[in-house]
Amino acid sequence: MGFSSKLKEYIELCLTVNYGNPVNLQAVNPVSGGDINAAYCIITNAGKFMVKLNSKSAYPGMFKRESEGLTAIRNTRTIAVLEVVLQFDFEDDSCMLMEWVDASRATPAASEQLGYQLAAMHRNTAPFFGFDTDNYMGSLPQSNHKHDAWAQFFVQERLEPMMKIAIDKRLLSYEDARLFDKLYDRLPKLFNEEAPALIHGDLWGGNYLIRNDGKPYLIDPAISYGHREFDIAMTTLFSGFSNEFYTAYHEAFPLAKGWQERVDLWNLYPLLLHLNLFGMSYLGQVRYGLNKYL
Repeated sequence: MGFSSKLKEYIELCLTVNYGNPVNLQAVNPVSGGDINAAYCIITNAGKFMVKLNSKSAYPGMFKRESEGLTAIRNTRTIAVLEVVLQFDFEDDSCMLMEWVDASRATPAASEQLGYQLAAMHRNTAPFFGFDTDNYMGSLPQSNHKHDAWAQFFVQERLEPMMKIAIDKRLLSYEDARLFDKLYDRLPKLFNEEAPALIHGDLWGGNYLIRNDGKPYLIDPAISYGHREFDIAMTTLFSGFSNEFYTAYHEAFPLAKGWQERVDLWNLYPLLLHLNLFGMSYLGQVRYGLNKYL
């Protein structure tokens, strides 16, 4: 995915219409965009923007779903997200243009603020687990059909779809599938149901940033109304969150007793996803988490 001259001209036109004044694109600088997207910082006479590109045929509707997730988080008025300026398809690409934020390392104060604000976001609820639309977790489609109970939602909309992919790719055995069925039967007894919470859904250390004035932002959501322990569990999977973050979160919205013992349970979903995307190096973690609760 390259940043073509035709795309440059189209973005200039769209920004000109958006702002009501001529916008000229002065520089295009590649930045890290992850495994799915090509990402650029573009500099214009109207300011700096982040541009993300991917294949509209490979990932149909991905940026539309991401934009909806950012809007849902923004509407809680609890924590900042990047403003989406433009979202469109152009030739073979999907494109999303967002505000640019100059980021810095998280200070203890910024991490504390992130914990308080995530807790406030998690207080936003709905009468169901799920969401009005499906979306993506990484590069894989994620189903958000609505359910009355988290156990039902977690099994049918999270674990079972990932298990099917893993079995079809011969990454897991039918014996693994039998053990997952056993886990599904036990799941309602392993935790206490809570009211659905608006969760980020992909909350690893690379999906938040701290602006250089210390303001936290959430990025790249895979949202649904779910169990808030799921978000907190995923923060532990690849590190990136400080003690100040956890202390502030628990002060603002304490988790149920024994939440630490359920971290590996909720992380079965992102680990299955990583198994499906990146291969057998995640198999041991998946089987460890599975057997821990049988």
